[in-house]
Amino acid sequence: MDDGLTTADAGRPPRVVVEPSHYDAIYAVGDVHGCFDALLALEEVIKSDAASIDGRKLIVMLGDYVDRGPKSSAVLYHLTASAPAGFDRVCLRGNHDDAFLAFIEADPSGDWVLDHGADTTFASYGVDVSSSGPGINRHLHREAIRAAIPASHLEFLRTLPVLLTIGSDVFAHAGIRPGRPLAEQTDDDLMWIRRSFLDLGPGLPVRVFHGHTPMRDPHVGPDRVSLDTHCYRTGRLTAARLQAGEVKILSVG
Repeated sequence: MDDGLTTADAGRPPRVVVEPSHYDAIYAVGDVHGCFDALLALEEVIKSDAASIDGRKLIVMLGDYVDRGPKSSAVLYHLTASAPAGFDRVCLRGNHDDAFLAFIEADPSGDWVLDHGADTTFASYGVDVSSSGPGINRHLHREAIRAAIPASHLEFLRTLPVLLTIGSDVFAHAGIRPGRPLAEQTDDDLMWIRRSFLDLGPGLPVRVFHGHTPMRDPHVGPDRVSLDTHCYRTGRLTAARLQAGEVKILSVG
């Protein structure tokens, strides 16, 4: 996608704004977490659904491409390639993507992934940490994953935006801080928030499409659409189609 308005401060992830008239249909996809086969299957469902819709279409990936599931590297290979024919694609940054990148770049905050599913990400790149035991050597594993991960995957992770705004519809991995203007939302708000957003909603005249908080079924409400259906555990990957203001749920698994 090359005609959205992107803003970024030095050293911070970008934020993207797109005119509402630019797309006739938008498909937001929940947390993938290494479930490559489910992602391919859902893309087929999306393509079939979009076949009868004229005009431009956009796929918005809501983040968390790595960890937990078995094929994180395949997911990143897929998302660094071209979008399906007839679609543009915007991939947002999830907290797992952010922490995995931080680990690779030796930011201590990235050590969080070592206790939250990074072993499967490492394994998908051929780096085995299963024999490390409780005394995991962070330095050795960091060097091993640095050697294994393609430069294109690192560049992809580094350039992922944290926020997409299309009119009054907002797309972020976790949600937004209730009542805080979009320009004042922090990166941590957008990638990590949970309880206050789920309890209070956005507190702004917007509708937020998000993942991050796993649910048995997707939630569709007037101010919040939640799409993380715990794919790495349930096998169910979920998307929402936004067309003319209306939301339709699509899923596989």
